[in-house]
Amino acid sequence: MATPSDRLLRRLEWRLGRRLDGRLQGAYRTVWHGTGIDFTDLRAYTPEDDVRHIDWNVTARLDEPFVRQYTEDRELTAWLVIDKSASMRFGGHDGKDSVATELAVSLAKLVSKGGNRVGAILFDNAERKVIPPRGGRDQILRIGHELLKPTTVKAPVKKAKKKSKEPPPTTDLSAMLNLAAVTTSKRRSLIFVMSDFIGDPGWDRPLGMLTHRHEVVCVRVVDPAELALPDLGVILVEDAETGEQVLVDTSDPLLRSRLATQVDAREAELTEAMRKAGVAAHRITTDQDLMSALVQMVQASGRGRR
Repeated sequence: MATPSDRLLRRLEWRLGRRLDGRLQGAYRTVWHGTGIDFTDLRAYTPEDDVRHIDWNVTARLDEPFVRQYTEDRELTAWLVIDKSASMRFGGHDGKDSVATELAVSLAKLVSKGGNRVGAILFDNAERKVIPPRGGRDQILRIGHELLKPTTVKAPVKKAKKKSKEPPPTTDLSAMLNLAAVTTSKRRSLIFVMSDFIGDPGWDRPLGMLTHRHEVVCVRVVDPAELALPDLGVILVEDAETGEQVLVDTSDPLLRSRLATQVDAREAELTEAMRKAGVAAHRITTDQDLMSALVQMVQASGRGRR
């Protein structure tokens, strides 16, 4: 009997085949490829050669200019860094977590064409899982299986000690990015970071450090309700990260105006942080067609490389 990850992959393969075939560049079938070069041989210098490729040691020894020849490393190692925190379970259409799962499996399938390897880092404050990069369909199924596992919500343990005044922890995005940097340090890679970027501040610095060695693509997953508060009257709102609850009158014009101002400020702050970090940034909403968003990402990456 087919597993949930197998059913998910088959469904996405059908959609990928219909929507993406013929839209990618060249016979290699992906705009993301390896960027390393390997030395292969030496040959005599010709006037058309780049002087930066001259091997001066060999030239001095043989008293004749020789240049180094290189071949581009087309094999790619890709990593999917996925935020599995509580805030990612918010939203319609099965939540942001479901969108990130489908996007991750689709990207793994897309990038793995041509024999590339894909690994994954699944992160929340309580649990972190690293799936080493490998190639093949079984690897994509393994990543899908881990992503589809139900998240275990641990009940708080009652203690006799005095309650701490410190607020409950939010997602430590800096720790997630630092884990990605340590895990991927051996080889230059393509890294997809998928998160709603709701968490502790200060993540922009480790994100910028990650781009010094790798090509990084950030995919921010959001729900429309996070961008524009729906008018639902008086409702009980709970912070998925901290558990804090508050009654909110969503029809209050003053509240709606204040929240809209805060959303605009946060969007501008996130855009500037991504720009400073030097990453390719994309935003996907839970009500957006996933394949259309994926096509836009591929096309944008292609334009960036050209």
